[in-house]
Amino acid sequence: MPPNRISRRCSMLLTAAAVLPGNSSPAQTASADEATDRELIAAVKTALQKAVTFMSDTVAVRGGYVYEVSLDLKKRRGEGTATPTEIWVQPPGTPAVGEALLDAFTATQNPQHLQAALNAADALLFGQLESGGWADRVDFDPAGKNTGRYRNGRGKAKGRNYSTLDDDKSQSAIRFLIRLDQLLKFENTRIHEAVSFALESLLKAQFANGGFPQGWQQPVEPGTVVNASFPEYDWKTEGRFKNYWDFETLNDGLTGTVARTLQLAHTTYADNRYRQALEQLGDFLIRAQLPEPQPAWAQQYNHQLQPIWARRFEPPAVAGFESEDAIQTLMFIAENTGDPKYLTPIPPALAWIRRSLLPDGRLARFYELQSNRPLYFVRDSYELTYDDSQLPTHYSFRANSRSKQLQERLQQLQAGPLMPATPRPSSLKSLRRDASEILQELDSQGRWVSDGNGHIVRDTHKQDPAELWIESQVFSK
Repeated sequence: MPPNRISRRCSMLLTAAAVLPGNSSPAQTASADEATDRELIAAVKTALQKAVTFMSDTVAVRGGYVYEVSLDLKKRRGEGTATPTEIWVQPPGTPAVGEALLDAFTATQNPQHLQAALNAADALLFGQLESGGWADRVDFDPAGKNTGRYRNGRGKAKGRNYSTLDDDKSQSAIRFLIRLDQLLKFENTRIHEAVSFALESLLKAQFANGGFPQGWQQPVEPGTVVNASFPEYDWKTEGRFKNYWDFETLNDGLTGTVARTLQLAHTTYADNRYRQALEQLGDFLIRAQLPEPQPAWAQQYNHQLQPIWARRFEPPAVAGFESEDAIQTLMFIAENTGDPKYLTPIPPALAWIRRSLLPDGRLARFYELQSNRPLYFVRDSYELTYDDSQLPTHYSFRANSRSKQLQERLQQLQAGPLMPATPRPSSLKSLRRDASEILQELDSQGRWVSDGNGHIVRDTHKQDPAELWIESQVFSK
């Protein structure tokens, strides 16, 4: 079950306390269910306090978090090994934990949860780069290998100053800080100034055509405004750019996470520049859609909106995952702007997906330009091939398609009205069940112990302690 659904369910259970009857009178006795719910709500609040105390007091480093920490607290990992002075920005690191802490505070009004969220924000503010955003991690050691040029002046004078949008890094930090800024009624000047600076920097990183690079060190040059086309050169041997990350990209869901960030900024601050940037991002996705016979999207473009190489296993190609993300982002923009033009590119793109599905129903990550044959790589040598029998294992070259769900949502939007879907509320029965299960999984120290892959381990005494972890993703869920 997705983490946000479970946290929403716990939040709803806690909120239920407000509507359950209070003190019963002789003529009005509370039912057994109501009494049980009160006990369960009290247990949930106690468990949350215990879990937050353990994470914030024992696991956190100066308020920030990595992906996972060993039970003896000696090993710390993000996307790679973390030093004792490093925290991670990339989800499920510090911003993701910070948002979970805000959810806990919203549900309970327990000031301990808010303080833990403030500590996470302080950790992010320490690592905000001079360019306005964040890298994948923050190192509190001024001499650390990965220490950047931090705005606070306590980083490296010659450290890296590259704010990145890859894998939702800067976006997740901005969204967390926006939520916290609003919760504090915009009165915390440090947080408000930091998120304002980050948003200004994000706006300056948008190209004239509405797209975004993977990251930036300074405001981008506006560039040209053209429609996407297939390259006329031999893309197998040409089109490699050493600095591909400075060009327009859709890699790893970038457009969807940027769109959510801009929309949240607009609804929070009522600044129309964020709405305009969101619309321009939608206009970019319309421009970046390739022509027939492949009316979908590439992973990486040049400024002429032609597909180009990124890493050695990311060729110029039509990209399955990024195309589905582009479709979802266009629907999100249509929902939030009310403009149906953002739905126009979707029907031909969905038709392309349906005719491009692999025999097993999945979608390839890459399809050869114009021929539409699925493209793969040979393990170790990284030679391009049409054969999927020797794939590298570090990268997803195939994935389940979301085309059915996207088609259903498109039909709903076409039927009107153009507005975000309303989540279906959970039943009280399912809330009770989920909360009870989560409570049983918490150990006596306030930990949800897992196997490093997001799966709870209850009988920890039967497992090798070296294989057990405290995961930020599991805590947030």
